[in-house]
Amino acid sequence: MPALRTPRVAALALAADVVAVLVFAAIGRASHEEAGGVGGVLVTAAPFVIGLGVAWATPWVRARPAGFVAGGTVLAGTVVLGLLLRAAFTGRLPLTFALVTLVALTVLLIGWRGVSAVVAEIVDRRAARAARH
Repeated sequence: MPALRTPRVAALALAADVVAVLVFAAIGRASHEEAGGVGGVLVTAAPFVIGLGVAWATPWVRARPAGFVAGGTVLAGTVVLGLLLRAAFTGRLPLTFALVTLVALTVLLIGWRGVSAVVAEIVDRRAARAARH
């Protein structure tokens, strides 16, 4: 597997995680026909972005940010802290929202890491094949 510890990889991984959370918030707001534009999306995403930031402060994420251990850590921090903060802000936390949040953020935060791993494997195989010839 290629080196996944460079500053560029970390920056891209962080950007992908933030975009994933913003997409989650935007889809959620759109599915409930909530107005508010970009500001509304940012307010909805805020507790989850805070959870994401806390997860990114851990050594498991910083050590290999595009890996699956990092993805699990980011997912746990984003979902658990995000839901707790959202409940504190709104005074409620419907079970259906918590479940949808878990599923959607799993797909988004782990999903891009899976695609990345497949692409990296393909690139590695092509490079190894080219080196043999």
